[in-house]
Amino acid sequence: MNTDSTPMTAAVLKDRIVPLCLGVSAVAFVTACLCLGTIWISPSQILGAFWTSITLGGDESRELYPLVHSIVLHIRLPRVLAAILAGGALAVAGAMSQGLFRNELASPDILGVSAGSSFAAVVSILTGLSLVHPLMTPIFAMGGALSVSVLIYTIARSVGQNGSLYLILCGLALSSLLGGLTMGLLLFAKEYQLSQFVFWTMGGLDGRVWEQVLWPALPLLLLVALSIRQAKALDVLGLGDLAAHGVGLNVQHSKARILLLVTLLTALSISIAGPIAFIGLMIPHILRLIIGPSHRRLIIYSFIIGALFLLFADLVGRWAIAPYEIKAGIIASVLGSSYLLYLIVRIQRKGVSL
Repeated sequence: MNTDSTPMTAAVLKDRIVPLCLGVSAVAFVTACLCLGTIWISPSQILGAFWTSITLGGDESRELYPLVHSIVLHIRLPRVLAAILAGGALAVAGAMSQGLFRNELASPDILGVSAGSSFAAVVSILTGLSLVHPLMTPIFAMGGALSVSVLIYTIARSVGQNGSLYLILCGLALSSLLGGLTMGLLLFAKEYQLSQFVFWTMGGLDGRVWEQVLWPALPLLLLVALSIRQAKALDVLGLGDLAAHGVGLNVQHSKARILLLVTLLTALSISIAGPIAFIGLMIPHILRLIIGPSHRRLIIYSFIIGALFLLFADLVGRWAIAPYEIKAGIIASVLGSSYLLYLIVRIQRKGVSL
């Protein structure tokens, strides 16, 4: 009896401890991102401003806590929300990509989806279409991501189930091609456009304001909810197309829905924070080793851990060489590329075919 109850007790403890640790980590990271900076603002000041706004009104709170309103409310809080949304969405997109293509190296940036989104966004800036409407650049970003996704899906269908290596190589080739074209457009950039180009090629959270964060928040959260509903289909697809057909799943329709969700999540996250690399590769892969292959849990935890990871990267970038700042995209690329090298070596030593 003790032998049977021990694994069950461990599983129950794991289900309780992991959410508790994640909750504590989330509070700690958010608090640190709101308080730390060139100007230190204590948690008591932030809580005091919040409580004063509720009890006495916003005007009274602004008079008593001017720094909280000018720095935390309008600079740091939008930045924190941008990190949560973008990091979580990229991790969810990566988890679904790996499940869809049944390959642990599949992610939006490896497959070229992020590069397509960034290239289209830069084209909208260079042509001046971004000035027509604030949503024009994100719309272009979605179009670029969708175009690359359709191309990758077509390649995946043509090479079959045993062509994952070719799929990854095609994605890397597309990323290099589109990255080169994006850098080439810099030759035609005007001086005032360079800051936008830096954002759309490197990614980052600096300078995020409420207008850039709030409009994609609701659609992005809705897409995450829809992604959780595709968890069962992803679990069945993991058995192979023939087995999925055998249990009554419409394989092509399910794959198309999942790919569309991956594309939209990637495009929205890039519209918020630019092309942050390797979150979609690293976070889901680590979580699969810890919590297993169940996609419902994987998607939920990927969103949380992806958000915490980008908050951590932003925090490190702000304090590593203060008062100068390293973009969060650079920190994520350094950590993610190191993990990718480790992953490739690990796969090669295990003798597993890509």
